[in-house]
Amino acid sequence: MIASLVAVVAALALAGVIGWLMTRRAGALRATDPGEADQVDTSDLGLSSDGPTVVHFSATWCSPCSQVRRVVDQVCDDLGEVAHVEIDMDDNPAAAKRLSVLSLPTTFIFDADGRQRYRTAGVPKADDLRSALAPLLA
Repeated sequence: MIASLVAVVAALALAGVIGWLMTRRAGALRATDPGEADQVDTSDLGLSSDGPTVVHFSATWCSPCSQVRRVVDQVCDDLGEVAHVEIDMDDNPAAAKRLSVLSLPTTFIFDADGRQRYRTAGVPKADDLRSALAPLLA
């Protein structure tokens, strides 16, 4: 009886650790490799040539995608010079495939030259977005 209880507790603890490891980077912005990002066709994404663009992939059935929309809208409104493009993955699976979108929501930051600079899966923090966008506005 005690052995089975210990086994259940150990299994729950292991599941908790695995879950934490899998989600600890959710929403964290990662810089992208400029050389690798230049090889992706972004001509149909509607990127701004006047400043940085935040692109996020979503779907109508994705509940965290609405959180991303609120965060990105807030940051873009605060900064003023940042464009925001939302792409429904169900409507444009080719773009999602080109950019290796494997989960929703996925958010990208492109500079004014159309180069991918950052990406994140999950809901990014507003402060992280502002910090990544600020140097691109200079």
